[in-house]
Amino acid sequence: MVEMSPIHLKPPYLLFVGDEHRPSYAKTALGIVDWRPDSCAGQLRLSTEAVDLGLPDLSIDNARARGVQSLLIGTALVGGAIPDVWLDTLIAAARAGLDIIGGLHQRLEDVPALAAAARQSGARLIDVRTPPEALPVGTGKKRSGKRLLTVGTDCALGKKYTALQLEKEMRAEGAHVDFRASGQTGIMIAGQGLPLDAVISDFLSGAAEMLSPSADDNHWDVIEGQGAIFHPGYGAVSHGLLIGSQPDALVLCHHAGRTHVSGWPDTPLMPIKDVIQRNVDIAALTNPAVRCVGLSVNTAHLGKIEAEAYLADLSQVHGLPATDPIRFGCANILQALEVTFGPLA
Repeated sequence: MVEMSPIHLKPPYLLFVGDEHRPSYAKTALGIVDWRPDSCAGQLRLSTEAVDLGLPDLSIDNARARGVQSLLIGTALVGGAIPDVWLDTLIAAARAGLDIIGGLHQRLEDVPALAAAARQSGARLIDVRTPPEALPVGTGKKRSGKRLLTVGTDCALGKKYTALQLEKEMRAEGAHVDFRASGQTGIMIAGQGLPLDAVISDFLSGAAEMLSPSADDNHWDVIEGQGAIFHPGYGAVSHGLLIGSQPDALVLCHHAGRTHVSGWPDTPLMPIKDVIQRNVDIAALTNPAVRCVGLSVNTAHLGKIEAEAYLADLSQVHGLPATDPIRFGCANILQALEVTFGPLA
């Protein structure tokens, strides 16, 4: 069995968003701010139109003077390459002795000038999107313990946040529970995990099995979902995670009002009922008893009364508890878990 060693990162961080102006593509930086605010010293933007994280704008020199230890790349670009326009900034940060933390598909070490600057200063180049070697092929064998997987109608709509909030509230209820990170931002938050979207497809299910190993019967793993099964670009990782994670429970995540795949304007979203059923059907390959226990909806753009009405209607239509976990908490989903699987604690 390949061990998943914790990734040791050095806060405080300077969060780098480049010139990215779309919040959905700055989700790494936004996630770190939301879940590790004490580790965030400032932001570095290449233009005033770039996403504002609500942190002080700092130069590299100012950040160093404030005790910043690492520059953390906070965007997730389609294709995962490092844009040329970033290079001068990253090289300057490495020369200043800041660790560079990246979650892109392109390895930091593969940029010669950046690698040379890091060697000269002693800075570390840390790629959290690099999976361990010698991953196994999935077995499909039943594992002990219980598992909840967040799935979605699309990308970038709350699968990670839902998993983190569920883990937080389950722990508060006395449950034995762990958050299992499957993407770069989740790994940066948790300090360990497996970047499943960087795994060769033959080994996706095996990596998902590793991510959530056998545990005590009363232990829950809350697993961060990836992609969406109907997504034209990222559906493959969703299928592998569904099969390998062997979930007992699914929570479907959605963005209220979204009608088309984000970044794919010609691809409409599938109906929620179809997404639920297809996820259940795929997951049933390794756990025929899998159940969808709730709906998690991002309603940040709706007023409180409008959001509550939307969630109530969604719950009635689909016969499942529906909530925005960040605004309203997950009590109704936890209740459904207990009704289906017994006491959490």
